[in-house]
Amino acid sequence: MVLPPAHAHLRAAADAARAHAWAPYSRFPVGAALETEDGQVFTGCNVENASYPAGTCAERVALGTAIASGARRFVRVVITSQQQDPTPPCGICRQALVEFAPALEVFAVAPDGRTARWSLAELLPAPFTPASLENV
Repeated sequence: MVLPPAHAHLRAAADAARAHAWAPYSRFPVGAALETEDGQVFTGCNVENASYPAGTCAERVALGTAIASGARRFVRVVITSQQQDPTPPCGICRQALVEFAPALEVFAVAPDGRTARWSLAELLPAPFTPASLENV
């Protein structure tokens, strides 16, 4: 699959964000572009840390930037890396994204343009959501 032309601007935004990634330990730079229902785009790159758990993935950086800007409703995310195969978001990112966008469309794009597409529900079939806390 190839990324639909209508989403090419998201790949460009994710690639631009990836150029700023701080990934000296994994050498696995990632960029993400998160789109809101009204077409706003928020980007993020991974930021590693010598204390590995202190690092943050590109998807969560984009999500945090969007939330800090007041955005709450998202329709899709495009993720780019330098890996040969399209790389989906990690489990923690899936969980963070489902809080705001359980129906999120997820695209991962390899450098050669090959693209994988999933729904967030496919990637995280049994999420822990705000509804999980209703009987607390």
